[in-house]
Amino acid sequence: MKVLLRKNVAHLGKIGDVVNVKPGYARNYLVPQRLAVEPTEGNLKAIEAEKQAYLEELAKERAQIEAKAALVQGKEITIAARANEEGHLYGSVGPAQISSALAESGAFVEPEFIQLEHPIDQLDKYDVKVSFGEDVSATIHVWVVPVREVGGDDEDLPPADAAAAADDAPPEPVAEAPSEESSNDES
Repeated sequence: MKVLLRKNVAHLGKIGDVVNVKPGYARNYLVPQRLAVEPTEGNLKAIEAEKQAYLEELAKERAQIEAKAALVQGKEITIAARANEEGHLYGSVGPAQISSALAESGAFVEPEFIQLEHPIDQLDKYDVKVSFGEDVSATIHVWVVPVREVGGDDEDLPPADAAAAADDAPPEPVAEAPSEESSNDES
């Protein structure tokens, strides 16, 4: 059975194509979902007009996507993460953190556009591909650096030991004025 596609259908064809399908597929899916119609002269003219409108809308969307890719291309972002002495992160940096860092720098990109082969788990500089569509992509540079903590002795302790050391410390008095030592630490 031949049908005229009203919309793009994956693995079948694009808008305006006349394709040959099994009658059950056309009758039970394509026609009820308004994805296809019978290929008559009137339908061919109507679909051609819909196709032109679709192509114009597609061109506008593509221009917006290319502008966004140009904005992001070559952008460098820095993400601070906790790591051990060898540079291995205690967690990992994924698309959500990269997307958040891009948003802070003024470029809003959804995490699903960020292409990582595997999560980042090492301190280093990474070139990350951002794919906006079929053939529109950009490359950003992600610096993963260690977190610089304020405090003296806690820097050398792993995260679990730092929390335990904080629990062992005596509580500071609340009602008393801060001593000179604590005011010097803050500056």
